[in-house]
Amino acid sequence: MASRCFAYGSLMCADIMARVCGRTMPAGDALLPGHARHPVRGEDYPAIVADPAREVAGRLYSGIAAAEWERLDGFEGNQYQRVLLQVRVDGGATVDAWAYLFRPQYHSLLLPGEWDFAAFLRDGRHRFEARYLGFRQIPP
Repeated sequence: MASRCFAYGSLMCADIMARVCGRTMPAGDALLPGHARHPVRGEDYPAIVADPAREVAGRLYSGIAAAEWERLDGFEGNQYQRVLLQVRVDGGATVDAWAYLFRPQYHSLLLPGEWDFAAFLRDGRHRFEARYLGFRQIPP
């Protein structure tokens, strides 16, 4: 199993990722081609879906262990499906990484436009951390 996770939303924040996984892990910038990131109606977090004309910037975490994948799966919940994809890293190399795609049955919850990470950091992060139920799905 690939031990890399491509994060494109709240998990781009290293401290949130560490809280979910239980430790800090190495990360770098990466791009996911063929996908688009959209806001989710009523939420501060985004979702990604396939879109051949777009790409999504995010963070690539490596060295994720099996127990940490269980924590990530619980955090993401049933709206997301973990899928193995190829991402581009600095220098243009392509590597396999797992990413959480929004399941098709929930696509009606997606809003048009690009989710804004800067706005999340400025306006949504505090709300997200205070209310997001996914944090309750991971063991302490």
